[in-house]
Amino acid sequence: MIMGGGALAIAAAAAVWFMQTSGASSAGDEAAKAALAAGIDNKQKAAIEAIVRDYILKNPEIIPEAVEILQNRQKGAAINEVRAQIETPFAGNAFAGNPNGDVIIVEYSDFACPYCKQTTADIARVLQEDKNVKVVFRELPILSEASNDAALMALAAAKQGKYYAFHKTMFATGRPTPSTIESAAKEVGMDMQAARKFIATPEAREEIQKNIEVARQLQFTGTPAFVVGNQSQVGAVGYDGIKEMIAKARSSK
Repeated sequence: MIMGGGALAIAAAAAVWFMQTSGASSAGDEAAKAALAAGIDNKQKAAIEAIVRDYILKNPEIIPEAVEILQNRQKGAAINEVRAQIETPFAGNAFAGNPNGDVIIVEYSDFACPYCKQTTADIARVLQEDKNVKVVFRELPILSEASNDAALMALAAAKQGKYYAFHKTMFATGRPTPSTIESAAKEVGMDMQAARKFIATPEAREEIQKNIEVARQLQFTGTPAFVVGNQSQVGAVGYDGIKEMIAKARSSK
């Protein structure tokens, strides 16, 4: 019978057992102090540890479940640190959908990434079917110098209020090269002289660098990468994956 410690007693004893078995002695010492503060003597602590150990061994699936919960909390905390920054479109125009949408999807992409190209159709479908979603696009040119050139042109397009048109056209035109980048820019009616002037500014290159730094902070390992609410995913999650992230974000509100 557990005397007078309740949930705190069980948590403390569980922590003691886990820390001891994982070799984390200093943390285990802290947990032992917590058990003592809860009024648990050594005999009671040993009994609780045995119960906890038996339960974990019989239900090992709770360990990855607990790890997943912890990782999701850590993701949410990391996202919250940069949320205002990443959910604000560059130049006020690097977005598509409802500007006041109840869910914001932040997509990091590289114009040289075939999976990002594949994702354009999924995003377009989501925007067509869900009129209460806002998609903020962020440039993450990590694959080549050409993709960096295309990203800079995309930022110039945002400055001219033509971001999403360029985004779609650039992916449809083909892999970024000097000719395909210029072709996409001209197709959407960009002022090329103004675009080249902007691309040479510190503002353009600083925006790319900020995106790279945030991607590192959020531990993105490639493109495309998504942030929706407190969730983040890397890779072409597809239409269904994007819809699932939207549903989770809405249900958490």
